[in-house]
Amino acid sequence: MPRDPIVLRHEVRTRRWRGSALRIVVLSDLHVISPWTPIRHIARVVDRANALSPDLILMPGDFLADHNLVGRRAEPDDIVAPLQELSAPLGVFATLGNHDWAECALARSTGNRRNSMREAFAGGTVRLLDNEAVELGGAWLAGVDSIRGEGRKSRPNPKHDLDAALSPVPEGADLILMAHEPDLWADAAPPAALTVSGHTHGGQIVLGNWRPLTPSRYGQRYAHGLHEEDGRNLVVSGGIGFTAIPVRIGVPPEITLIELSGT
Repeated sequence: MPRDPIVLRHEVRTRRWRGSALRIVVLSDLHVISPWTPIRHIARVVDRANALSPDLILMPGDFLADHNLVGRRAEPDDIVAPLQELSAPLGVFATLGNHDWAECALARSTGNRRNSMREAFAGGTVRLLDNEAVELGGAWLAGVDSIRGEGRKSRPNPKHDLDAALSPVPEGADLILMAHEPDLWADAAPPAALTVSGHTHGGQIVLGNWRPLTPSRYGQRYAHGLHEEDGRNLVVSGGIGFTAIPVRIGVPPEITLIELSGT
């Protein structure tokens, strides 16, 4: 039986946010595959997320399972089906992660001109932010494609375009950014009050203070949790699923709850 996620809460108070306080749920790195994270488990996660009464729900990518995991992979349409039950007044939004490209047979067969997760989300209640921004009651939410994902060797993803995502956002506006990899926050220093990421699984295995499996150029510096620099805040969700092996030690699967407000 898959392990039910914990709810990990972060309070973010920043001078860069002048709008109303928001309650944000983050569901990251679902990596849907049986028996480790089957569809029925995702449906339970959805119910728990809705029960938290969020204003906004964000899913920063990696819906498809790592090819190294042994199990029965779910089809993209079947993955998206339970996610249509997510509900929040300001909406439910997603971005693609590196595995949503690297593990996508349709992307490989079309030279990345098409993507099965992108097509599964089309027309549904979850809006995929594909290097774009939307206004949410005076504030803005931007979402960027993965910075990695051109095949399984994780080469730079030419479909990633932060400038395009931020171009509609007025200077100085209240801004939340959804970016699969936390490295973007460190590399590009985007002008968002809050950046929400996943990708790392919190290291997936934690031995004391050591997170040896963290996939980041910065090592374990931005592996998990809340980080703040000059009023810019990053929250890295530990996510739901697994990469490489179906084992988590010291970092349980999580639903991330963020309380965002101004100072």
